[in-house]
Amino acid sequence: MQRAAVFDVDGTLVDTNHLHVTTWWEAFRQAGHRVPMHAVHRAVGLASGDLVARLLGEDRDKEQDAELSAAHKALYGQYFDRLPALPGAGDLLRRLAADGWTVVLATSAGGSELGALRRAIDADDAIEATASADDVDAGKPAPEPVEHALELAGVPAERAVFVGDTVWDMRAGSRAGVRCVGVLCGGLPRADLEEAGAEAVYADPADLLASLRGSPLA
Repeated sequence: MQRAAVFDVDGTLVDTNHLHVTTWWEAFRQAGHRVPMHAVHRAVGLASGDLVARLLGEDRDKEQDAELSAAHKALYGQYFDRLPALPGAGDLLRRLAADGWTVVLATSAGGSELGALRRAIDADDAIEATASADDVDAGKPAPEPVEHALELAGVPAERAVFVGDTVWDMRAGSRAGVRCVGVLCGGLPRADLEEAGAEAVYADPADLLASLRGSPLA
């Protein structure tokens, strides 16, 4: 029977979370908002509109949302040619594909950003499909991104594992009914990931690869 290994990308396979923190902080600053970086970090992993709503509140000027998102995208886009893959990211995906797993990405990134992330991972030969922000109506922590990834893989939830670095990933995976694995390389504490639904937690892709035999991806 087929099995699906579904992966978040930012902070899980590519070391981009703190770039997102800095560029979102700068986008807010340029628009006259003082948002602490630690608050931005906790919101990374949400879709742009949800991130703005979480950080500025429902009583904000919502007409400014698109401008904030565009500013973040422009600032972050300056790094597209040098996004760093996390240790072992490509090797992990290739190993799982060789072991018979269908590897699918589930990310809030889309378009040119997703292309830059995939170039950084450099493992397109192992990636079967990608469920991006362009494909779903609701982003994480809603289950739709993971559910769409399972549809692309043609695998039921009970035959899948989702790997991510944020509480939004763990909640999305849990709501989709899949086993969840957390990684610490996105910068969140182990306890937060476990409380949100992580069955197991590893330092980064290289640690997961080295521990594969005893992991949910065995």
